[in-house]
Amino acid sequence: MSNLFADLPAGLNLAEELVEVLIQSQHVRVERIVSTGHASPDDFWFDQEEDEWVVVVKGAVELLFEGEATPLSMKPGDHVLIRAHHKHRVVRTTPDEPTIWLAVFFRSDDSTA
Repeated sequence: MSNLFADLPAGLNLAEELVEVLIQSQHVRVERIVSTGHASPDDFWFDQEEDEWVVVVKGAVELLFEGEATPLSMKPGDHVLIRAHHKHRVVRTTPDEPTIWLAVFFRSDDSTA
C-alpha cells in the first residue's frame, strides 16, 4: 500500500517538479506530480501524444491553453481532460505548500470522453 502524501520533499525549493509513475501499462500511465511554485517557461507549451486527465489533490494550479486568454484555475478536487496535442502550459502552482496532482495518460480515438 502507498499514500499520495507520503515521501513529499522536505523543503519548498525543488529545482524541478517531482514526477513519480505510480502505475503503468501498455495503455495507461498514472503519475503523481509534486510542484512547489513551478511554472512552465514563457516560451514552452506541452504538446503531448497522449490524452491526459489531471486532478488536483492538494494546493492549486493555473493552466493556460493555447488560444485562451485566461488561465484555468484549479483547486483540490478540480479535474480536466486535456486531449492529445491540445497545447497547454503551467502558469503557476502554489509556492507556499506542495501542490499534488495526479495525471492519467492514455490514448483514445474517442473524442467524446
